[in-house]
Amino acid sequence: QVQLVESGGGLVQAGDSLAISCVTSGITFGSYVIAWFRQAPGKERTFVGHIRNDGRTHYAESVKGRFTISRDNAKNTAYLQMNSLTPEDTAVYHCAADTDRTYRDAYVYTLRTEYSYWGQGTQVTVSS
Repeated sequence: QVQLVESGGGLVQAGDSLAISCVTSGITFGSYVIAWFRQAPGKERTFVGHIRNDGRTHYAESVKGRFTISRDNAKNTAYLQMNSLTPEDTAVYHCAADTDRTYRDAYVYTLRTEYSYWGQGTQVTVSS
């Protein structure tokens, strides 16, 4: 059974940093693209960033320069390091995974529809 479990969310103040994790099982982790999406109350789930199986990363413009995605293949785990957080970053953060087709352009993997597996999400709340 495929499972993605996020952890590390919490309540922080504006300007703070927070790192969250996505532990996976049931997949050949090294062959998968891992993405982070977020969903704020009353809003659509939107793309945050992804990391390809070969380590290439891509980020939404709103988080570029503040957020960093990484992966540890030995631990089947992906991470999202979030810096300079603002209240606008408040959301439930979900990780997602699917088999990486390395010939595909980065934009393809900004789409929710490209991901077969999703975690339950972890809440990140940023106070002003």
